[in-house]
Amino acid sequence: MSDVRFLLALCLSFLLVFGIRAILRTMRRRLAARRWAKAPQRDVSGLAGAGAADFKREVISTGGAWKQHLRRLVLRDNRLLPKQPPDSNNRVWPRRPKPKYLTEAEADRLFSPSLRTRNRDVMDLAADEAQLRRYGLPLWKTEADVAAALGLTLGQLHHFSQHRHRETVPHYIAFAIPKRSGGERVIHAPKRRLKAVLRKLDQVLVSKLPKSEHAHGFVRGRSIATHARPHVGQEMVLRFDIKDCFPSIHFGRVRGLLLALGYSYPVAASLAVLMTEAPRQPVRAENKLYHVPTGPRVCVQGAPTSPGLCNAVLLRLDRRLAGLAKKNGLAYTRYADDLTFSGPAASVQKMLGRVPAIVAAEGFAINHEKTRLMRRSGRQAVTGVIVNKDMGLSRQDRRKLRAALHQQQSQGAGIDLRLLGKLAYLHMLNPKQAVALRQGASN
Repeated sequence: MSDVRFLLALCLSFLLVFGIRAILRTMRRRLAARRWAKAPQRDVSGLAGAGAADFKREVISTGGAWKQHLRRLVLRDNRLLPKQPPDSNNRVWPRRPKPKYLTEAEADRLFSPSLRTRNRDVMDLAADEAQLRRYGLPLWKTEADVAAALGLTLGQLHHFSQHRHRETVPHYIAFAIPKRSGGERVIHAPKRRLKAVLRKLDQVLVSKLPKSEHAHGFVRGRSIATHARPHVGQEMVLRFDIKDCFPSIHFGRVRGLLLALGYSYPVAASLAVLMTEAPRQPVRAENKLYHVPTGPRVCVQGAPTSPGLCNAVLLRLDRRLAGLAKKNGLAYTRYADDLTFSGPAASVQKMLGRVPAIVAAEGFAINHEKTRLMRRSGRQAVTGVIVNKDMGLSRQDRRKLRAALHQQQSQGAGIDLRLLGKLAYLHMLNPKQAVALRQGASN
């Protein structure tokens, strides 16, 4: 009797489990049907076969990295839109083979780590031609347009703009150089072919990206002298340093910048991969040496495009800090990652608490060890330029340069190129100091 009861209980438990599973499957199908009914519909009946695509044009409102309520055109590929869930009452065995609407090459590129994203609206963004013309940027609608502008084939562009988790031959050579303040700075030097591509890209695109009038580093017509000149003769000078500025500009930021400027998603993602690189660690496996990424892709020091991208990404930060400085009657300039304020002491001291908060809100951080508050009674230096009363080199540096010039002239040898370069640099900062130094060395 006990055995019969045990068997009945076992059968009831199995029936209960299978019934719950059936109910859950039904609920999942209904939820999938509801989601599909709300999603953009696709019609693949008119597709001619693999490789053929039919796009639906739609205008959406975007946010996040863009201005609020900015409207952008999207091209929705019918082959990638949500498909109708299968009908459980119309099952066929054996199952029919799934139709292939994408070629193998298209699928590999579209779903690769380089172009993969979770945001459907971002993935479907088309080029905003009117906005690209307003900014004076090249009109590239597809990756083929980018390859043609850079003098590459589409396959060569994919070779340089593909993020690989196991790279056998990296495109960069990494090495470390000592810092003046201690530690090491890692430099990623692109190899010859990639360097030529990046230089071309810097010429046709990066140099045309919008930048602030307060940025003086890596901008044609501006220099250390133009960066230091607004701070000459001020009561107090305050200098901040952005911590790890280039590594903070990661792949997502570069792609978001290009999308905001009006480029389509495939173009923005491809260019972002091309202009960034991940730190890699050599690993030997399967009798091969692989270079495996150990972090996200970022703008590396050594790439020709990194300085221009830095200025473009920091555009909003420059505008916020310049507005804050103007409100308090201060001068503001930026040279690469050096932020400099100058003016009355009471107003400058207010920036000590406000600037780090704004920098943090923009996704960066201040290196507090390099923050300097310089009064008129001491030395006021801006990127190595003394700005107390007039712009130029310090008295100690001028004496060393005068001694070197006098030693060479006393030996009857001409001035070498290194000293000529230092004289030219001083002449750019302060011509009077350069003339007086050369005359003093000849006497």
